[in-house]
Amino acid sequence: MQNGTGLKIFSGKSNLPLAQEICSYLGASLGDALVTSFPDSESFVRFNENIRGTDVFLVQSTSSPANHNVMELLIMIDAAKRASAARVTAVLPFFGYARQDRKDQPRVPITSKLVANLLVAAGVNRVLTMDLHAQQIQGFFDIPVDHLYASPVFFDELRSNAVSNLTIFSPDVGGMKMANAYSEVLGCPLGFVAKRRTGASTVEAMNLVGEVEGREILLVDDMTETAGTLTAAAKLLKERGAQKVSALVSHCVLNQTGKDRLRNGNLDELITTNSVHMDTEDLPIRQLSVAPLLGEAIKRTHTDNSISTLFEVKGF
Repeated sequence: MQNGTGLKIFSGKSNLPLAQEICSYLGASLGDALVTSFPDSESFVRFNENIRGTDVFLVQSTSSPANHNVMELLIMIDAAKRASAARVTAVLPFFGYARQDRKDQPRVPITSKLVANLLVAAGVNRVLTMDLHAQQIQGFFDIPVDHLYASPVFFDELRSNAVSNLTIFSPDVGGMKMANAYSEVLGCPLGFVAKRRTGASTVEAMNLVGEVEGREILLVDDMTETAGTLTAAAKLLKERGAQKVSALVSHCVLNQTGKDRLRNGNLDELITTNSVHMDTEDLPIRQLSVAPLLGEAIKRTHTDNSISTLFEVKGF
């Protein structure tokens, strides 16, 4: 947005540290806003500075507690529009409800479409998000959606810690497109795990296709919550002679079951981003910051420059 319109960034409560990092990258100060809850848990937002005619970016991951964080973002959008912001962009490093993107059984909702409708109804002008679980969610919006990929951050990390005997594995057939992209960029073999899911949170890994014996394996996926897929795959890979098994996921939204599995499982390391704020405690997790990536995307959005040129691989 040109014509001298000012840029202001505000944050909800879901991932304040990431918002502060983004502002640090841009050399800007985080906007002054009161984001709080009443005793009955209703959310309240007040912008403590003038945003009339400005280009406003609201940073909020809609991770757990998803309902609260979605509602908080909607209220922030409404408050910004009523304060006469020239444009409001919702920056969702993690887009919650993305797994509910289709009717896969009778009488169920398409909740990711509902969330898209709510954001538009609240008055948001555009959305900036990263590594959607299902890319077709972009089509649920009738406003511009900029879909970023965490891959540049991961590629830099993997290249700086390159190993000669690495094999990229997809934990399931559905993730082969993403795994193949990593395999091509890093120039290493590709494989996948054939799995059978026995419940919503339980997975039984079944078979392997690819080079495993004596190799370091990197499992690539978009997100993990219970770590069932990753730890089951790691167990099978080590049984088949893998030297080391690590995993790389864009979004780490671990619940207690997932944390327990990581502590007791066969996964040597989980590499992820800080799209979701979490305490890694004693877990084998290494977080990489996506603040420069998001910050650059915000800057290019504000100045009406291309975002797609940030990526070696244009999509998975």
